[in-house]
Amino acid sequence: MLSDGLFELLEKAKKDSNLRKKILETRKAKDPELALCELATELGCAVTVGEIYQQGQRYLSDMLDGCLGVSEPFKKWGDTYEQFFASIEGLENQKK
Repeated sequence: MLSDGLFELLEKAKKDSNLRKKILETRKAKDPELALCELATELGCAVTVGEIYQQGQRYLSDMLDGCLGVSEPFKKWGDTYEQFFASIEGLENQKK
């Protein structure tokens, strides 16, 4: 469910613990989503805040269309930003 830019960034982060730390540091910025996008773009992995938001909304919309009234997906399921960071944190915990 990650955009191409976030997927590329995740692939780079799998091999570079310093990059994972930089990515995690973006969460402390005044505008964390923008800080992540700026870091990604600097590394050649173009991604915008709008793309992150749109990706999550599209995913939720597809989930709602596929539920047929049986159940309703949780809003967090469409949170691309949080899912990206869950992957990064998982990598960090794995490497320890």
